[in-house]
Amino acid sequence: MKFFIDTANVEEIRRANEMGIIAGVTTNPSLIAKEGRDYAQTLREIASIVDGPISGEVKATTEKAEDMAREGEEIFALDPRHMVVKIPMTAEGLKAIRLLSAKGIPTNCTLIFSANQALLAARAGAAYVSPFLGRLDDIGQTGIELVQTIAQMFSNYPDISTQIIAASVRNPIHVTDCALAGADIATVPYKVLEQMIRHPLTQSGIEKFKADYCAVFGE
Repeated sequence: MKFFIDTANVEEIRRANEMGIIAGVTTNPSLIAKEGRDYAQTLREIASIVDGPISGEVKATTEKAEDMAREGEEIFALDPRHMVVKIPMTAEGLKAIRLLSAKGIPTNCTLIFSANQALLAARAGAAYVSPFLGRLDDIGQTGIELVQTIAQMFSNYPDISTQIIAASVRNPIHVTDCALAGADIATVPYKVLEQMIRHPLTQSGIEKFKADYCAVFGE
């Protein structure tokens, strides 16, 4: 399973990229608005840092397929080597995915909450589908079961090349579950990546090695 970082914070992206652990980035209008930066400029800067897929989402005010496709082409044009267009799971969104895919523009169908939605997006031509496991957990459903179901469903049909991006990942346990469930990618906030790095036994081991060394050789 690969890792994408889910943020629009350029410094977090730089730090994660320097560790060599991320293969791409997912963003959305809310994340970019939180940073208070220009939308297109932020996406260009992110694409200059990470050599991998960068998901830039059409704005929430765009509802018609033709408008989403038009905006998607503008997002893709920011950096055709890296940009992926995020499209919401709606009937108009599926139409937009079809229009963009026909032009060779990769899409990421977001806000997936059922296996049927994922299958529809794949058949419309989406390069990625993003099931939101954390939000399902929030309403009392087991989100990881959705990832498992989608992975099993896609494996039954060799002609489906759509990759599964496990989204709304809230903690390291989610990450482990996603890897076991067969997700191709987990997109995670920077704080979750930090949590994955740390373990109390690792830190105590480092401190013991240092103390033992200093006891013999000095500082």
